[in-house]
Amino acid sequence: MQPASPTSDVAPRRLRIGIICPYSLSIPGGVQEQVMGLARELRRMGLEARVLGPCDGPPPASFVSPLGNSLPTASNGSIAPIAPDPAAQLRTIRLLNEEDFDVLHLHEPLAPGPTETALFLHPAPIVATFHAAGVSNGYKYLRAPLGKLADNIAVRVAVSKDAKALIQDSFGGEYEVFFNGLELPRYRTATPRDLPGRTIFFCGRHEERKGLGVLLAAFGDLPDDVRLLIGSDGPDTKRLRSSVGEHPRIEWLGRLSDADKIAYLKGATVFCAPSLRGESFGVVLIEAMAAGTPVVASSLQGYQNVATDEVDALLCEPGDAAALAAALRRVLDDDALAERLQQAGQARADDFSMTTLAEQYVAIYERLAADRLARRAGRTASGDGRVSRLRRFLGRMMHPVAGS
Repeated sequence: MQPASPTSDVAPRRLRIGIICPYSLSIPGGVQEQVMGLARELRRMGLEARVLGPCDGPPPASFVSPLGNSLPTASNGSIAPIAPDPAAQLRTIRLLNEEDFDVLHLHEPLAPGPTETALFLHPAPIVATFHAAGVSNGYKYLRAPLGKLADNIAVRVAVSKDAKALIQDSFGGEYEVFFNGLELPRYRTATPRDLPGRTIFFCGRHEERKGLGVLLAAFGDLPDDVRLLIGSDGPDTKRLRSSVGEHPRIEWLGRLSDADKIAYLKGATVFCAPSLRGESFGVVLIEAMAAGTPVVASSLQGYQNVATDEVDALLCEPGDAAALAAALRRVLDDDALAERLQQAGQARADDFSMTTLAEQYVAIYERLAADRLARRAGRTASGDGRVSRLRRFLGRMMHPVAGS
């Protein structure tokens, strides 16, 4: 997928793309899902894509290179499973030296850990995708050093206008907006979980900003034949479970595999995303739409990137339990409304194909790889040895010589 040299009849090697994730790939999360989905799509397209990131347990796929365990770290009202320790950084340096990637694609490049290390070394052209929206204390208090690192980015991408606003206000620069993608066939062809009766499904980290407490309050106003299924876990799980006791119509499912999550999405009567803040993009809404399930969610700006109230979802004021209960009741009681939302949601999900997103990134990868090849040829002709010196430096870091 890259052009051959005009002076050679030898077929070029496939592009080698290193995708680096700062968050543990064995813990569910929106960034992790985008990283893994993009890598799978790139590999289907014939590129050699490898993912580097922390893993708390076995790597989730054969193309993942683990960088060690994560250290749960408080970040802007959430807990980020990052790996800022020296051991993870040394593994990152070693793998960057060994893999010889044509392009590096860093997700949340300014997060502490492997992405910052790769940004500092920048042994290949860097594409950076920024996911976060809202407020970032790290950007606020570390603007000068992080801005210096950001100078090493060749192409900057934000997943939404809200994510773009945060990063651009902090560091300036030009950004392209590529919405997150979804592997649609996984949702369209999956077998739904057999769920008797009318069910509401929630799946998200159990922390205050995800609004599960609001959903539990709203659930008390719903009919006695409605069940609530709660996926995932988090720091607030124990407190939230205690607040409702052993409720006979609430089932706590714990962490779910991707396959199980999709099966519950397809089997549920309605999917609910009652988040309070901090959502830059509503991937979870698109997942439910692709699975053919009506959506009730908060009217956050991030969710409005994806859903339109009364068209392909019902959106209500964040934190308003009475309004959330009323919206859920409408979908549960009105089959015609549920069907209309379902059909419009499936059509909306088509706009977020991972294949389309991957094609956009591949165009950037190919351009950067071609520019790099041309620069290398120019340096070789002029005797410029900066790349060779970098490789020698990385080699010494990984294999120090005694007495040197």
